[in-house]
Amino acid sequence: MPLVQTRRLTKSYQSAAAPVFGLREVDLAVEPGELLVLMGSSGSGKSTLLYLISGLERATEGEIHFGDQRIDTMSETELSLLRRTGIGFVFQAINLIPHLSLFENVVLPGYLVEADRAVVDARASELLETLGIRALADRLPAQVSGGEQQRAAIARAMINAPRALLADEPTGALNSSAGSAVLDSFKAINARGQTIVMATHEVKSACIGDRIVFLRDGQVRGEYRMADQAMPAAEREAAVLAWLVGQGW
Repeated sequence: MPLVQTRRLTKSYQSAAAPVFGLREVDLAVEPGELLVLMGSSGSGKSTLLYLISGLERATEGEIHFGDQRIDTMSETELSLLRRTGIGFVFQAINLIPHLSLFENVVLPGYLVEADRAVVDARASELLETLGIRALADRLPAQVSGGEQQRAAIARAMINAPRALLADEPTGALNSSAGSAVLDSFKAINARGQTIVMATHEVKSACIGDRIVFLRDGQVRGEYRMADQAMPAAEREAAVLAWLVGQGW
């Protein structure tokens, strides 16, 4: 059973002349443990799709299912509860609280859910270790690099053990080396069984996926599955780029 499934998902916005469509009748299924990449240029609908399946935006038409729950009909309170424990979100804008340490930023959402703070603290330490920033736990966000801040944001999104981790252009504001470290973090988390859906317009970022769904003009235009996970990075990027060009990239 898919963890996330959409059926004929549509998002439109009213304008003076006619509706403007951000997404048109998208059918998508995300399997448990999958690392799925939503690929497309600016305005393609990839971020809109991500926001809809997280409940941060409301669909105009269609259905969204999360496990055995239909979430497009949920109230705002129900959606808030779902996001608190079921869905983690990593944004391009990192938005760590500047006067709190990295560790304090990570544990804060956990304290809102788990009464036993020792459990939250232990999980935060484990996540920071996995993401390679345990030694920076006591530093303020301004005292670490952008890539290290983003890895702390990933730990924060993971603190309540969400069933799905969603990421919107998580390397968009980072340099190449910092972006690579963040991508490695996603691969490490996914290797432990975490379901991840990431939106990006970068070929290098897209190449970490088990599957790439290409969107253009609010519609799914193609799908690419990684046949050989052991393929060297340069060959993988060349293969994905050739496929994207064939899709009209």
